[in-house]
Amino acid sequence: MNWWNSPLVYIVLIGLAGIVVWALIPRRFANARLIVQLGFFLAMSVIVLALRVVPYEPAGGEEASGGAILIGSVKLLWWVHLAWALIGFVRIYLVFERKPREARLLQDVVVGIVYTGMLLSILAFVFSVPVGTLIATSGVFAVILGLALQNTLGDVFSGIALNLGRPYVLGNWIVLSDGTEGRVVETNWRSTNLLTPAHNVVALPNSFLARIGVTNVSGPDESHGLAVTIKVVPTKMPAIILDTMRSVLLSCNSIIQDPSPSVAIRSLDAAAIEIELSFRVASLDQRISARNEVFDLIYRHSKSIGMLLAEPLSASIAMTSRPSDDKAASDSFTPIELIKSIPIFSALTDAEQEALAAMTSVRRYRKGQIIARQGEMLPSLMIVRTGVIARQRGQDDAHPLEIGRLAPGDFFGETGLLAGIGEESTLRAMTHVAVYEIDQRSIAPLLLDRPEIAEDLAAILATRVSAFGDSGIPGRQHASSKFALLTAIQAAFRAAPFKHAGAPGREVKQKDQHP
Repeated sequence: MNWWNSPLVYIVLIGLAGIVVWALIPRRFANARLIVQLGFFLAMSVIVLALRVVPYEPAGGEEASGGAILIGSVKLLWWVHLAWALIGFVRIYLVFERKPREARLLQDVVVGIVYTGMLLSILAFVFSVPVGTLIATSGVFAVILGLALQNTLGDVFSGIALNLGRPYVLGNWIVLSDGTEGRVVETNWRSTNLLTPAHNVVALPNSFLARIGVTNVSGPDESHGLAVTIKVVPTKMPAIILDTMRSVLLSCNSIIQDPSPSVAIRSLDAAAIEIELSFRVASLDQRISARNEVFDLIYRHSKSIGMLLAEPLSASIAMTSRPSDDKAASDSFTPIELIKSIPIFSALTDAEQEALAAMTSVRRYRKGQIIARQGEMLPSLMIVRTGVIARQRGQDDAHPLEIGRLAPGDFFGETGLLAGIGEESTLRAMTHVAVYEIDQRSIAPLLLDRPEIAEDLAAILATRVSAFGDSGIPGRQHASSKFALLTAIQAAFRAAPFKHAGAPGREVKQKDQHP
């Protein structure tokens, strides 16, 4: 039989067809590629065994005839398809593990080993090359190459060790002992790439990472612990200071409340009490915003009870100049300070703001008391002086959905006062709360004397209302525009009886509510 009529020709054709089909299938269809590889490899293996051609036996000593070339081609294609089938299994395993990029280095190593084994097998079983002698001869070149590529090989083996040990994976945020930090965006055979907070990509050699200390702050989860240390003047008892700092953490919206944050006294002397506030944030991206909010709340809560922050040691303050309790109490929040801090009153003159402050009264609420329910309209503006208030949604008092918390300096009730719109959430006192109250009778004269202020208030109020989104409260949706709010403000204040804010003899009432 002529060699071109041999059944081995069909094996060669099958092998070549498998290469063409495999090349035409896109890389994204990894499963289809594996099926094609296995199908062609099994078909070749069945025909090879049927024709008693053993691919893993060295070729005979016959001359380079057409039949010998055909048998060599069959063996070569069989080994190529075997290598591709093994590589397909490796890649499919990584896809099923859903970690293809993390194991990129291991994948490259395994693929390299498979191709090296295929090449040596083809040399030994197809071309009858003495592989053992070849390996021994190449040892000298391997030593020379190893010395020349010492640093690169160190990175490769360090990368293998890091991938096997898995101190971090793709997407983790790591911090090195030299202060470098960032999120792991890629690992390869030579380096690990970090995306730093400055949004730069830093390529670190794997050998460097293997030597230096690495802290994985993304494990076991993305939450991260922070600590803030402050010093306060000992004008209050430590127990009162601790309660105030707990209120700071309780009113913070940027931190995690479970596990509960903690407050500890680190030192105490005649000059200052050092306090450490420990808390956690949901992710590293919130570190800066959480710290800023905590420092802001420390200032607001401290000022609300007349507690003073201590001067730095470099100030060298004499003991005789230490602030007294009366000095601390005089520095607490006053109504005019809180009114000036509210955006909706920024259009008022100083005299008008002072006149408004003179009309304030005080209300107090117990811990756990509901100040206003969702949808209820408050006819007064409430400015938090001391304490913490939680904003909650839902009709179930046992399991409400908390959407935020209010601290000293925050305010509520402006929508009811100015436009007759109900609250978008239930307000509940988390601690004992004191608020300054400004009723409609106090602000109505200002709006009637200066109509342009109503337009400014409507614009500011429209922004605040739209920021809350759809609360589901009747009347809230159609009242989110500036025009609708201006109309509501004008209608509410036309119907409100009042006495002029500047009327002589007006007495400021201090009302304490203890329901």
